[in-house]
Amino acid sequence: MNKKLTNKLSKIAAIQMASGPQLEANLMASANLIKQAADKGAQMVALPENFALMPMQETENRDIAEQFGQGHIQDFISACAEDNQVWVVAGSIPLKTDSDKVTSSSIMFDSNGKIVARYDKIHLFDVSFDCGKDCNEQSSKNNNMETYHESAIFSPGSEVVVVDTPFGKIGMSICYDLRFPILFRKMVNAGAEIFMIPSAFTAVTGKEHWEPLLRARAIENQCYVIAPAQGGYHVNGRNTYGHSMVIDYWGRVHETLEKGAGSIMIDVDLKAQQATRKNFPVLQHRKF
Repeated sequence: MNKKLTNKLSKIAAIQMASGPQLEANLMASANLIKQAADKGAQMVALPENFALMPMQETENRDIAEQFGQGHIQDFISACAEDNQVWVVAGSIPLKTDSDKVTSSSIMFDSNGKIVARYDKIHLFDVSFDCGKDCNEQSSKNNNMETYHESAIFSPGSEVVVVDTPFGKIGMSICYDLRFPILFRKMVNAGAEIFMIPSAFTAVTGKEHWEPLLRARAIENQCYVIAPAQGGYHVNGRNTYGHSMVIDYWGRVHETLEKGAGSIMIDVDLKAQQATRKNFPVLQHRKF
């Protein structure tokens, strides 16, 4: 059988969390959720952005930052992958650079706990918006304006990452990247069949943009979308939207988890996906 039309592994779970400012508590929560997903049959498990720490101050990301390939967080997730015999995508981990800034990096582990890929978040979330009814205490003090300045702490990545796995070719991204369709088209050009989008969308932007953007990336690229998210109120005052989703290449939402911790799963069918791409060849009709 044509290897392009079949995948050896197919069941991918998206985990939702409501991480707090205590690293060890978050790691234990992620370990429990990984095990629960594996017990349900998941063969790959994806964690959300900031799964290991939702800091009180963004500078705390520097405090827990690790060298790539070594460190407590990476060792912990590696052990979870090996113990449960599942692939794990660690949504985002702060990694050290040669400067005082860190990268927001998504790391993929195989079922033996070996690192097989790293993606550094390219688009950094430097925005302000009116949070309306969803304001936290801090934003209320600032005339209902919620402000984020990731570039003060994080250094942006620059490389498009597509990983050849037993599940299919997976394109890696993180949260704010979702708003930049050219990145996803570049991943498709590199062969991507599945998009991984670990996120911590705000409650305000999530209500209006989360599902439309996720489904658009799936539809326009005829790709599966795995979108694990942070979902709930956090000790630092943030309110994240949740609504983790798994979406197929036709833009159909297979499962959603609105709030709280848990997991959802999709069974990836590359043969059906390739048949759709052949019969509805939108990717071949591109002019630009």
